[in-house]
Amino acid sequence: MKHIFTLASLLLVVAMVMTACGGAATPTQPPAAPTTAPAAPTTAPTTAAPSGKITLGLALSTLNNPFFVTLRDGAQKEADAEGVTLIVVDAQNDPAKQASQIEDLISKKVSAILLNPTDSNAVVPAVQKANTANIPVFTIDRSAAGGTIVSHIASDNVAGGKMAADFLCKAISGKGNVVELQGIAGTSAARDRGKGFDDEMAATCAGAKIVVQRPADFDRAKGNSVFTDILTAQ
Repeated sequence: MKHIFTLASLLLVVAMVMTACGGAATPTQPPAAPTTAPAAPTTAPTTAAPSGKITLGLALSTLNNPFFVTLRDGAQKEADAEGVTLIVVDAQNDPAKQASQIEDLISKKVSAILLNPTDSNAVVPAVQKANTANIPVFTIDRSAAGGTIVSHIASDNVAGGKMAADFLCKAISGKGNVVELQGIAGTSAARDRGKGFDDEMAATCAGAKIVVQRPADFDRAKGNSVFTDILTAQ
């Protein structure tokens, strides 16, 4: 079991580092906005995990986003290097679908589940089912609001929101009306980035006013549409 924990943690760290190296912003810029990309195939193997072999389940919120595509690719590369079988499932931002996929991974008796929740609260019952089945659960990028988690591996989303606020405040010379496009409601990443952004704007950019806050679901196309509507209304 200790070997499984070590491999899972190593795989997650490598995946997150590869993602950061592939798309991180420089210290003077805010984190790059999530964009949409063609979704990768999401069909998972239907057979149970081979006896005596480590098989990890990677449950992602969506592959319609380059960030998570890069994360999957980094995880797969490390799994291949370690001789580990990796089953990847894509919830397509649907909490109910993700719960079903986690139950399927449990039925396959995977060695551990690497989880990127679609919704931090909605995923809790599925995490608890994995706990009952004695399958370790690790969370990636977004946390789960309950259940037993072995380890949470993520970037500092509060700091990311703060960086965005600092960059924006400088760009508008500290004054003006600001629109805040948020991520998917219910995710820890959206909550933490929002907190970092809002707190920093209030503390260091008093001449600016946030006139609208609206979710765009970490989707560039939706963000464009939402912002167009806001411009019209404002």
